[in-house]
Amino acid sequence: MLRSLFGEPPRQWEGAPLQAVQAIEKFIRQLRGHEQTDRERVVKFRTYAVWAEGLLRSLDELEQSLHAAKRFGHLVKRSTLEEMSPEERQDYYRHVYFDKNAFIRVFSLLDKLGTLLNDLLGLRTERVKAHFSYFTVLRTMRQKDKYADLAVRLNELKEKHGEAMNRLRKRRNLEIHHMNSELQDDLFQSLHSEKQNMEPYLENITLNLRDLEEGWEMVHGSLALSFRYAHSIIRS
Repeated sequence: MLRSLFGEPPRQWEGAPLQAVQAIEKFIRQLRGHEQTDRERVVKFRTYAVWAEGLLRSLDELEQSLHAAKRFGHLVKRSTLEEMSPEERQDYYRHVYFDKNAFIRVFSLLDKLGTLLNDLLGLRTERVKAHFSYFTVLRTMRQKDKYADLAVRLNELKEKHGEAMNRLRKRRNLEIHHMNSELQDDLFQSLHSEKQNMEPYLENITLNLRDLEEGWEMVHGSLALSFRYAHSIIRS
């Protein structure tokens, strides 16, 4: 959808993200193949199918936001708002919008995955923390020997992207709980520039996009691992 803003054709899934999409779609087909089971299981499986379809939509929306953030970010060439033309300034604001949209979606999607895994695996993480996140579910999973193999692989992925995810989490928390991340950055830069007699600089678009790309990799990687494992749960 958002590719039409740039005159581009619709996205075609490929590579590792395609593997995540295929794993989710296979899980949904598998659930629909159990429609003849008892009523309780039918309700449960239909619930999982709805959640999985929601994750597919969320994955699509995240990828679109990431793509738009990169496209608009690459149009920004100058390091201060004062140097920008009105057109470039609008491109910067569009980048900020889609970048913000994307990093919030990274954690939203992971938390949705955590909700599904918690119920599917019977982890009962809500007994430890009523409002739990994906990372709380992952900690609970590590404590269950029965799911140690999945927990190890998901944790390895989390550790691989740990530094980038920590920076994204900090930006998400500023955006949701304190103030907009770009305003926080503007405040710091303006206070710093008063001492240095310099114009305030923009936040590091290149670094932010690099972190966002890592968040994207963790999301589709976690989905692929989780849904491949989920196949075996439904079979059993």
